[in-house]
Formats: sequence, structure tokens, C-alpha cells
Amino acid sequence: MKKVLFTLLALGAASGGAMAQSSVTIYGVADAGLVFDKDAAGDRLNRVASGVASGSRIGFKGKEDLGAGLAATFVLESGFNIDTGTSGQGGLLFGRQAYVGLTGSAGAVTLGRQYSPYYLALRDVADPFVIGLAGTASNIMATNYRVNNMVQYSTPTWSHLSADLAYGFGEVAGDNAKNRSMGGAVHYIDGPLNVTLTHHRKENLVAQQTRNTLLATRYDFGVLQGNFGYADNRAIDDSKSNDILVGFSAPFGATKLVASYIRHNDKSNANRDAQQWAIGAFYALSKRSDLYTGYGHISNKNGATFVVGNATDDGTGTSGFNLGMRHTF
Repeated sequence: MKKVLFTLLALGAASGGAMAQSSVTIYGVADAGLVFDKDAAGDRLNRVASGVASGSRIGFKGKEDLGAGLAATFVLESGFNIDTGTSGQGGLLFGRQAYVGLTGSAGAVTLGRQYSPYYLALRDVADPFVIGLAGTASNIMATNYRVNNMVQYSTPTWSHLSADLAYGFGEVAGDNAKNRSMGGAVHYIDGPLNVTLTHHRKENLVAQQTRNTLLATRYDFGVLQGNFGYADNRAIDDSKSNDILVGFSAPFGATKLVASYIRHNDKSNANRDAQQWAIGAFYALSKRSDLYTGYGHISNKNGATFVVGNATDDGTGTSGFNLGMRHTF
């Protein structure tokens, strides 16, 4: 009788697990490197920095199967500075990402602090540096990193096409337009080709807005991957500019080389143009650990003030050199 009861309990537990399976994963990045900055006057700032190639972080993500193809998901991700042990993103507990959502055959809906569709297109499609090292596209191009209070819907893929729609509530009493964000992206992915068109609009508290539209393209030729980006921008003062990015990444065994060129064309009367050249390399010690180095240089014109930063720092000079190590877990 005891054997029969034990068997029935075991089968019941297995059945319940199959109906509502859940998982929680702890993950992260530990990244530290040497950063050497130099400005146009030749002044230098040398330091140990955190998150040079990728922002250092610890995160928790989970998924619960609710049945009928529907699942509940969440992500809680906290950034930290490995050189000092302090919290990143201004001390926010989960400053990198914090959201919960549902996903199923009709797509996915998520709510919380999230990356904008615009940022993901720039990072994952256009920029061979993946918004890291001294060659990060964020040195010159608008990124629209994260949006608070954001609701996002991502469609399923149909005939290689998919889309994202995002709305960030401004949460200003009496005026829903103030401080809000709106964005979206359309993706065409077919094998080695990824083409993404994305737009982001941000209102401020006095009804002024910034607008950025980006066409991002990535193609994997096998021996190397080519990247291209074209951005059309409108600033708060309604002035216009555009950016062109071309780059590549090429693997050679355990080594991967990356390089890019970015040209910023300021269409205002000030004509504050800029150009950035950058090159970098990664050497894989294992599947989870690598060494990296990178160099970037910006030429500013007519008083433009762009500086060379990396995945975490904004930078202090017009030239930057990086050397460091990254471990993912």
C-alpha cells in the first residue's frame, strides 16, 4: 500500500511540474579594465574602470509555464562598479532592467524599466562594438538607453518580419504628454541579414521633444560581419543632424577584430560636425572569459564637444585606449 501511495504521489508531482514548469536563472558580467584618456590639449586621465566592454551587472530572470503556450516572465538586473564596489545607474537597486510580462503565441507584453527598441537596434545591429570599448557608437550617436514606466508589445515573427511597440508613461499629473516616451521598431531577419528600422521620441516637461530615427543593418558574410547605421536626429531646440556608421567584425580563431567609422553631420548654423575612428580586439580565454583592447579617436569641429567613453563611462578626452578583462556567468 505504501509503495502504491508513493507511486501515485510521484506521478502527481511530475504531472503538476509538467503543467506549470518554472525556472529562475542568476547571471551576470564582471568587467574591469585600464582606461587611458587624452584630450585635445594633451592632458591625460588614467584609471581603473568598471564595465569597459560590457557594464558589470548581476541579474535574475525567470519564466513560468502557465499552460496553453502562455508563460510569465521577469527580469531584475542590477549594475555595479567593480572598481569601487558601488552600485551603478545612480544607485538604483535594479537600475539596468526591472520588468515583468507575459509571452505566448500572440507575442509578448512587458511592463517596467526596459531598454528602448531604438537602443537595442543600435547595440545589437548597427554597432560592431556593441556599445562597448572606446569605439562605442554612444560616443557620438543618440542611444535612448532605458525608459521608465514602459509598456512594450513585441509581435511574433511572420515571413521574417517582426515589430516592437513601446510607450513610457511620463506620470506628470494633469498632462499625460509631459515626460513621456514613445518608440518602436520593425525587423526583417533572414539568415545572415538583419535590417531594423526604429524610431524614438521623448517629450520633456515643457512639451519640447527629441526625435531619433535609425536604419540599422547587419550582414554576416561568414569570414566577417558588416555593420551599417544611418540616424536622422532632431534635438530639443528643433535643430537637425544625422549620423552615418560603417563597421565590421572579423573572427580569427580565438581572436575577434572590430572597427568602425562614424560621421556626425550637424545641420544647424553652428555646424558642429565630428568624426570617430575606432578599432578593437577580443581574445577568448574560454567560452565565458575574454581579454580586450580598444582605441578610439574623435575629431571635433567648430566647438563640438564629443568625447571618447566606453560601455559605462562617458569619457573625458578625444582619444581613449582600453585594456581589460571580462567574465560572464
